[in-house]
Amino acid sequence: MENFYCVKVNFDVTFPFSYKSRLSDRLRGLYNTYMKIIENKTFDEERALYNITGAEVINCTFAGPADGESALKECRDVVIEGCSFSLRYPLWHAVNFEVKNCTMDNLTRAALWYTKNGRIYSSTLGGIKALRECDDTYMEGCTVVSPEFGWGGWSARGIRMEDTTAVSEYFMMRSEDLVFRGVEFTGKYSFQYVENAEIDDCEFDTKDAFWHAKNMIVRNTVLKGEYLGWYSDGLTLINCKISGTQPLCYCKNLRLINCTTDGCDLAFEYSDVEATIDGHIVSVKNPKSGSVTADSVGEVIDGDAAIPCFGKVYIRQKKCG
Repeated sequence: MENFYCVKVNFDVTFPFSYKSRLSDRLRGLYNTYMKIIENKTFDEERALYNITGAEVINCTFAGPADGESALKECRDVVIEGCSFSLRYPLWHAVNFEVKNCTMDNLTRAALWYTKNGRIYSSTLGGIKALRECDDTYMEGCTVVSPEFGWGGWSARGIRMEDTTAVSEYFMMRSEDLVFRGVEFTGKYSFQYVENAEIDDCEFDTKDAFWHAKNMIVRNTVLKGEYLGWYSDGLTLINCKISGTQPLCYCKNLRLINCTTDGCDLAFEYSDVEATIDGHIVSVKNPKSGSVTADSVGEVIDGDAAIPCFGKVYIRQKKCG
């Protein structure tokens, strides 16, 4: 108990636990007397703060020669602020937690798995597989450098991310119920097999993004990279800037509304598509059904199709005078 001390907390109002709420709001009504404070300590042993409940962990370091794993595993109702991590698996099975101004370096492998109701603010997540199979996670103002970040599974859903930069491969694979705003992402194979996603005002420099995605809306976003959106179902792009070869092939229920393209050739092959494009597109090849409308098209390729293709390509008529 020498690592702990307590402070009086006066909680007098209960707030709903929304995605942007602070954990202190959630704790109102749960802890209306005392919370543990753990401050300015260094931990390197196995399960150093295992199953801790109703606590604030402030300016602590999780590193050292003992190289212990799972420092905060199974924690509940915890605020972690200004801490640095350099040990594996620190926050598995955490519930109702908040991470603020923390750093997890590249040795912090698989930092957050199987969590519920997490909030992460102004923090760096640097280890491989930093977030996986987590339910209801909100991230804001973070830096992510983590291959295989955000993978889903049988029950992973509800990741909200705002004003964050991320570098990863296989980013967000198989996750569900995503909301992204103001995110800058770099890396290959992003958002594959995701379901129910909403993306606004982002910039993605990626390859093979959105493959097999279902029910996804992307607005006002820059999408750089080849082979965008293949095999997707229910993908809608609104006011997006798209660049890269062979985008949006083999799609079902594909919609583009007032998008622009740059260097997009062999687009829409075997897709069911309704697209309105502002400006020029290099070439359109064998759309399966629907229509593509643009100001100009460099080439329409409608031969050598392996399946029946009935999609139409229309050129807007320019007004004179």
